[in-house]
Amino acid sequence: MDELRAEPLTGPRLSLEPLRPGHSDEMHPVLADPRLYAFTGGEPPTPHELRARYARQSVGRSGDGSQWWLNWVVRDTADGPAAGFVQATVGRDLASAEVAWLIDARWQGQGLAREAAALMLGWLDARGVTGVFAHIHPEHAASAAVARHLGLTPTGIVEDGEVRWERTVT
Repeated sequence: MDELRAEPLTGPRLSLEPLRPGHSDEMHPVLADPRLYAFTGGEPPTPHELRARYARQSVGRSGDGSQWWLNWVVRDTADGPAAGFVQATVGRDLASAEVAWLIDARWQGQGLAREAAALMLGWLDARGVTGVFAHIHPEHAASAAVARHLGLTPTGIVEDGEVRWERTVT
């Protein structure tokens, strides 16, 4: 495959828009909530840091070309406000994708992370990605529930205090 690019995706209750640098203005308030960093550590980005991050990520691939960076902004509906993001880092051989999701604390508990991540995984599956993994803090029950819904299972591997969850499509 010459290039893998994020495409717009739509589900029953939400849409996923490929990330653009301009999303930083709208996403900054979402990512400014310190509660979002309880399990991952770190702190909210400044507007400048977020714009620079989105400029790098929206290129869609690593500098050496070994990975595709696929990032989407999650919206409650096609015209609704930004509610979070989902992302996948995919190796050029399509053998695996590291996935992640984040939903605004105000929107959590409504199944949006599960629905958005499932849309993304369906899209990855259709493109032949055979393995999927995520790193989840062992006390982050909500993310573990999303991973379980996606068919990922925890492994005994712990990296930087997070458990590696995996799913392999055969």
